[in-house]
Amino acid sequence: MNKIAYLQCPTGISGDMCLGALVSLGVPVEYLIEKLNGLGIEQEYQLRAELVQRNGQQATKVHVDLLHDHHHHHDHEHSHQHTRHLPEIEQMILKAGLPSRAEAWSLAVFRQLAVAEGAVHGISPEKVHFHEVGAIDAIVDIVGTCLGLDWLGIESNEEGWPLLYCSAFPTGGGTVRAAHGQMAVPVPAVLKLWEMRGCPVYSNGIDRELVTPTGAAIATTLVKDFGSPPAIAIKQIGLGAGTINLPIPNILRLWFGESATLQPNFSDSEDNSSNLETISVLETQIDDLNPQAIGYVFEALFAAGAVDVFTQAIGMKKSRPGILLTVICHPENLLTCEAVVFRETTTLGIRRTTQQRAILQREIQEVEIEYGKVRVKLAWKGQSPEKVIANVQPEYEDCAELARKHNIPWREIQRLALQRWYLVNS
Repeated sequence: MNKIAYLQCPTGISGDMCLGALVSLGVPVEYLIEKLNGLGIEQEYQLRAELVQRNGQQATKVHVDLLHDHHHHHDHEHSHQHTRHLPEIEQMILKAGLPSRAEAWSLAVFRQLAVAEGAVHGISPEKVHFHEVGAIDAIVDIVGTCLGLDWLGIESNEEGWPLLYCSAFPTGGGTVRAAHGQMAVPVPAVLKLWEMRGCPVYSNGIDRELVTPTGAAIATTLVKDFGSPPAIAIKQIGLGAGTINLPIPNILRLWFGESATLQPNFSDSEDNSSNLETISVLETQIDDLNPQAIGYVFEALFAAGAVDVFTQAIGMKKSRPGILLTVICHPENLLTCEAVVFRETTTLGIRRTTQQRAILQREIQEVEIEYGKVRVKLAWKGQSPEKVIANVQPEYEDCAELARKHNIPWREIQRLALQRWYLVNS
């Protein structure tokens, strides 16, 4: 089973909240300190964790205490010698002897952050000053988070990214003080990071800075997909506390578990004869499209990976007859199928739902009848030797082709194919 994780961010995300959630899941603070010491900044900060209350709920707060406050001064004149740029931070990470995944992920997060900051200020990523985004605490937060995810053993995909998922982000609001004076929330770097990944966002009505540039950089770099939780068998929940008190508990929740990629799961229970999978369902009603287009829409959707497409006749507003178009597809094909519906129909909105569907095991076999070969689709429950055949269906197209070729009724071809299959398998 793959170890995967899901970041649930009801009050946003910051670097220290990520660290808190990981320590809450059992990543030892001593391990983080030992590995972070390789960066050569151990004289500049101390790392400590404590349990705190947020609106009556307990969570882990990780503090990065700076040992030389003047090093972290926001005034450039005074702190110029301590301003770090991307190339210097990359060198620190490369020389630190980190586990290979933690090293690669840390470099990627800092690069993403520098690209976003550079785009905001109109300069190259290499020239970005890491001021409040980047002094020591951002280095500790980012590298520490990557170390923690690696320590947990979260699986990597083929490209080496962790199987990490994340909810939509709350936008926050109001203003925040920064190196360049007052800034509107979300701050420009966060907006740029969201834009770079096309992140889903919403307002939870709290006018504070909820997503920090460091938190946004970690999530937009490392997260595989944003939105609803993946199919996950939860083993443990990590709770990382934010700094400020909010109307709802200021806690980042890190769900840790195993991917419930619903492989055939045959246990002792009787009901486990079918196999569960997660599917997406798209629905829209249409009352102003030439009916001839619908056939084309079906073809385009199946080409885009739809598992099934169907329409139902419905009555709509102003007593117009219309159709309800429903598309069933696997989650990875959702956006492609949705694009087809928007492109090929007149709809202005599509509803999405994620559902579980139970599917039978299936395979295609071939039988030979006097008129030619016919493929037969087989579905069954259970596993050998208790395998129970649930359905046997000759393929429509094969029967139709032989019926046309030999000028014989389709039903006759279908009957012969079924008869042949049962004869061979009795």
